[in-house]
Amino acid sequence: MMKIRRKANQYTRNRKNLPRFSVCLSPTSIKSVFWWLLLLGILTFFMFLGLGSLSTETVIAAVEQQQTATAELLYRSQTRLDDQSGKVWQVILFKQVYPGEGETLNLRLVGFPGSAELIHPQPLKITTATGKVLSAADVFLDEAPAPTIGQYDFQDILPKLPTEPLVLSIPQPGDRSINISVPLRVVQEWQRVGSGEG
Repeated sequence: MMKIRRKANQYTRNRKNLPRFSVCLSPTSIKSVFWWLLLLGILTFFMFLGLGSLSTETVIAAVEQQQTATAELLYRSQTRLDDQSGKVWQVILFKQVYPGEGETLNLRLVGFPGSAELIHPQPLKITTATGKVLSAADVFLDEAPAPTIGQYDFQDILPKLPTEPLVLSIPQPGDRSINISVPLRVVQEWQRVGSGEG
């Protein structure tokens, strides 16, 4: 029995002389922990990078049909789109049908705070993906309800639009313009509004 105790005492004496973490973290275990942490960091980076790229073309739009108290029918598509500098614009295409009087079809652009002021009257330039350029007349001949609102007559424009992405160009002073890219699904909704589908 004495011999066993003596060996245990020698073992504990040798163990006391060793640095505290040397048993747990050998050079090979430190390398393996480093590589696992590096791998985890890389995976996390790519996961966030992937999530960021998924949200770049988020477009929420809806086609609504409403009937007002005056028996007027209102069809509209409303969405939010970014211009080339990242400013958000509310883009509303609406068709008003007046019983026995006819109908109007307009595109309204509403800039959120921080958007540039619009000059009136200035036509809206519409460019298709194939390079076709159309021009819509400004409805606000003198003054808009707010400086960042524009409204354009789309009655003759919508039937001419092909089913492809568009760029709306709002003229600014000098040779500058505000460009808003309109995705295909929004153009398709506009065509449904034009045909009176709710």
